[in-house]
Amino acid sequence: MVEYLYVDFDAFFASCEQYLRPELRGKPVGVVAVEAETTCIIAASYQARPFGIKTGTPVREAKQRCPQIELVVARPALYVQLHHELLDVIEQCIPIGEVRSIDEVICRLHGSERHPDRAIAIATAIKAAIRERFGTVLSCSIGIAPNPFLSKTAAELEKPNGLVLLQKQDVPERLLHLELQDLCGIGRRMEARLHSAGIRTIADLYRASRAQLRQVWGGIEGERFYAHLRGECTYQPPHRRRSVGHSHVLPPQLRSPDAAFAVLHRLVQKAAMRMRQLELIAGQMDVGVELLPAGRWERQMRLFPTADTFLLVGALRSMWKEFDRRRTPFHVWVSLSQLQPSGLQLALPLDADHERQRAILEALDRINARHGPGMIYLAASHAVRDAAPMRIAFTHIPNPSLEDDTPRTHLLR
Repeated sequence: MVEYLYVDFDAFFASCEQYLRPELRGKPVGVVAVEAETTCIIAASYQARPFGIKTGTPVREAKQRCPQIELVVARPALYVQLHHELLDVIEQCIPIGEVRSIDEVICRLHGSERHPDRAIAIATAIKAAIRERFGTVLSCSIGIAPNPFLSKTAAELEKPNGLVLLQKQDVPERLLHLELQDLCGIGRRMEARLHSAGIRTIADLYRASRAQLRQVWGGIEGERFYAHLRGECTYQPPHRRRSVGHSHVLPPQLRSPDAAFAVLHRLVQKAAMRMRQLELIAGQMDVGVELLPAGRWERQMRLFPTADTFLLVGALRSMWKEFDRRRTPFHVWVSLSQLQPSGLQLALPLDADHERQRAILEALDRINARHGPGMIYLAASHAVRDAAPMRIAFTHIPNPSLEDDTPRTHLLR
């Protein structure tokens, strides 16, 4: 019997562009965050992959490898819209249990659905429904297995447009051709730790004992991995958000210290607004800048837990005083961490300025909620009001109604 059905949309960002722009169909396509020679590909179509082009390939290298590649600037709002339309199609076939990311969803199988033949029929119906609604451009690969880990692994075995049933008795044989990093949960650092423990292949990994993997992972996650690899289901604690942040690759015209600060100011405003919407406060801010031709600048500041835009901007200004203005910024980011529910915020002695700032933020949030985010913003980011548009992180699907990138009014600050 099987328990889970995993749907993974193939080369999603690039496929969305090919769906929306028929002239791109059948061509190598690379999606980029900004139009710049110094940026990287964030998604590549399957026609581009035979040239060795993948996520992270520098644009210059992509053009050298494939001179005919079509580079398109990402349009996240449209990808989110198509994501929700695809979910509606899947829901016609089976309820969605969890949305894992912009291009991955998982469905729990129940009763007779757990029989392999029935599960395959459901997967086939999902594929047919997507094909009927979107044609062959937006395809998906589906994995069916006893637990989420193996169902995700199965979905990646025969991309694109695959359908793979993976049962307990199929492991590890069906996986022996994979590299360690092909498995979810094993990145570069974990692979190095496994190598140090004498584990270099999938066969080695499967032979390792539960205690060995606990030691490699440094805790219970190693035991969970041992169980997941064998098709067992284990309790997974609820996901707890660890940070709220934004980043932006600066286009050439914004690669100056003043413009970089303005973009960071805008990112802080966006992050603070999200914090208030999530009813969270942060006790730490991290700011970072990747530099050209190489290098990185980072600063960190502990905060009295807050989601107050004015206080967070003040922290940014304080850290930015240490930035070397002779350097050329390329990529900026801000992260708010040490999160806790806003209801746990300790009472502060309130003065007139604090009360005024709180009233301004409440009014700002009400106006932006009614007329669209970006209707009012702080003036320090006015020069880059069209910069830092919506981005889609791996585990966060933005709500376009909360991240509109068409500011209209600014507050002097």
